Amino acid sequence: MNEKQTESHERLKKELTDLIEGEVKDSEDVLETYSRDTSLFKVRPELVVCPKNPEDVKKIVRYVAEHKSKNPKLSITGRSAGTDMTGGPLNESLILSFTEHINGVEVDEDNMEATVEPGAYYRDFEKNILPDHLSYPPYPASKTIAAMGGVVMNNSGGEETLRWGKTEDYVKEVTMVLSDGNEYTFGKISRDELEAKKSQQNFEGEIYRKVFDLVDQNQELIQSRRPRVSKNSAGYDLWRIWDGEHFDLSKLFVGSQGTLGMFLRARLRLVKEKPNKKMLVLFFKSWDSVPDVVNEVLPFDPESLEVFDRDTMILALRFFPAIAKSAGKKLIPFLWHFLPEAWVGVKMLGMPKLVMIVELAEDTEAEADKKAQEIAEKMKSHRRVWTRLLPNKDEEEKYWIIRRQSFSLLRQNVKGKVAAPFVEDFCILPEKMPEFLPKMLAIMKEYGIKANLVGHAGNGNYHTIPLMNLKKASEREKIPVVADKIYKLVIEYGGTITAEHNDGILRTPYLEEMYGKEMTDLFAAVKNIFDPQNIFNPGKKVGGSKEYFKAHMAED
Repeated sequence: MNEKQTESHERLKKELTDLIEGEVKDSEDVLETYSRDTSLFKVRPELVVCPKNPEDVKKIVRYVAEHKSKNPKLSITGRSAGTDMTGGPLNESLILSFTEHINGVEVDEDNMEATVEPGAYYRDFEKNILPDHLSYPPYPASKTIAAMGGVVMNNSGGEETLRWGKTEDYVKEVTMVLSDGNEYTFGKISRDELEAKKSQQNFEGEIYRKVFDLVDQNQELIQSRRPRVSKNSAGYDLWRIWDGEHFDLSKLFVGSQGTLGMFLRARLRLVKEKPNKKMLVLFFKSWDSVPDVVNEVLPFDPESLEVFDRDTMILALRFFPAIAKSAGKKLIPFLWHFLPEAWVGVKMLGMPKLVMIVELAEDTEAEADKKAQEIAEKMKSHRRVWTRLLPNKDEEEKYWIIRRQSFSLLRQNVKGKVAAPFVEDFCILPEKMPEFLPKMLAIMKEYGIKANLVGHAGNGNYHTIPLMNLKKASEREKIPVVADKIYKLVIEYGGTITAEHNDGILRTPYLEEMYGKEMTDLFAAVKNIFDPQNIFNPGKKVGGSKEYFKAHMAED
């Protein structure tokens, strides 16, 4: 920084420090940490602010709103655990870090609800607070390291979404600090309540009037652009706000990546856990059988229907000690559990092309066993599919470890290359996968990119994990070119470019290609209604560019 920039920085730091009870940080190690998430990108913030309470958040928002005209670069991005894979919590101005202080959780067991703050880690919520018989099903695969701010603001889903739905199906209310610096709570309201809100002569009333008019006047366009897949986190969710009887702005905030306001807390619906689980593992020689198998399994209402490919299985075998350590198991006894898979490999004359996990969860053990036996019987008609019915939880756990930790295994263990998530969350109709997948992999092969594949087979939602050496400019240059081609292919097959990981720096530039200009103009109008000065997480959902994408790719 030059002398003028240093003076401006120090003034900003002092004014914020004097303004709030929380901490304002700018040490080199802090700024370096907050310049990265788990995405491809690196964006260095000016300051990291740790608000101590909601009043701090309101004061910061008001400060930024008041000073924006004098300092156009001033903006705020909320951050929780930093596990985002799209650059969503990265910003060149202020980062508001919530994990330090605004991290509470309360469970109302009688009403099967929980109230969570953005900095609360999911693992603490699940292990220490959530009663054994209750569950929050749409947790992400990164549940051991993710926090609730990212879960809500990204509209997360995961291995149980097939049966239970995504985050959007569980949020009853959200409380936000909007651009006027005030706190508001949004949830489902009736037609009469909507009219009362619209009649208010204040900022909240203006929000309700403008959003209702936008949705009501553009209903035909909005419905015609709705992705015809079971999961979507691309753009703003304008499809579910108004059903003719109820109006629910919480649907708009869930998945908004903090671009419309600062998230303070959410009231979540919980469900009763089905205690008796049974798992089958299916081994495939080719992708061709997958759609038929999925269609045969879905009527049994599985809780999870997950897949990972041969390369992911090989990776797990390569780093088996790390897998055992993660599971808290001794290496040799844990290795013993994989002997049945070795026998399957002998019968198949080699490694399977992919592995599918089918997990059933029922109220009684008899129900779970009956369904598992019926599925196993059905699979006998598929000559190129081998089935294993797992006998106990230890056997089941090893598969969940492989499935959930594939990304971190790649990121931590492949020498000279890193996991480069840039086309890692597409969703298409499951029956189109055998035709789509070879075309997608052919694009990667054309550019010499090796990728692992995991995903949610029942939803047609897959995650590719390319391995690349990002220190090489030639490798980095491939990324936007390959992303262009693969996203174009996803759109051609009627899919969405993100089912659960959201847009961020990574996919915002592709939203117009997916939805068309008329729809992205509506997204821009929504952003302008809530945030006319563009103070909240700029460049995400609206205003992103491929140039910014290219300029901020990290080299490690």
